[in-house]
Amino acid sequence: MAVTRIVVAEDDASIRELLVHHLEQEGFRCEQAVDGPGTLRLARTSPDALILDLGLPVIDGFEIVRTLRREGRDMPILVLTARSEEIDRVVGLEVGADDYVVKPFSPREVVARIKAVGRRTGMTSTTAPVTLTFDRLEVDQAAREARVDGRDVGLKPREFALLLELAANAGVALSRATLLERVWGYDFDGDARTVDVHVRRLRLKLEEGEKLPPLLQTIHGYGYKFARG
Repeated sequence: MAVTRIVVAEDDASIRELLVHHLEQEGFRCEQAVDGPGTLRLARTSPDALILDLGLPVIDGFEIVRTLRREGRDMPILVLTARSEEIDRVVGLEVGADDYVVKPFSPREVVARIKAVGRRTGMTSTTAPVTLTFDRLEVDQAAREARVDGRDVGLKPREFALLLELAANAGVALSRATLLERVWGYDFDGDARTVDVHVRRLRLKLEEGEKLPPLLQTIHGYGYKFARG
């Protein structure tokens, strides 16, 4: 079964990248647009769904929905809006959107909404859990286990989620803000020290407790990077 293709149209890079990350974690394949013309171009290639910010530059989301529906394109459309007034939500639905989410929102809510819209329209997705191997260390996404020499180390859920995020992006420096958003969620109101504390716990369990070589590299003033080994 093919992975469902979704166009994510949002001009705020941090929001767009966060949404794409969470959707791809659920097995969706995403293409990105940052303005109205780019959104129309991608939407006309017959994606399975469109996540659309109403406040796009050049051509706004209302006009994009009207245009696509006028052209007979019937893919599910989930609109994102910072406008909390009821009339904006009503107009969005009346011009042809299938559902809406008001900012600020949790990316998990958007994923749940797009899945719900998909169920109503026959859209499906597939998720392919992976096992990442780094010499003696295995990070098993399906089992939610970190194993050293085949033995589960016994990480706590958030420790494992942080390790998986870093290991899945081995060699890539991730900022503390990015890690907070991806592991703790968009609506988490803690601070960057939360990341530092969990990295310290991972180092104690893996590098000191299991005698693994240094895995988690500090990028001073920025964040962390998983060493490729």
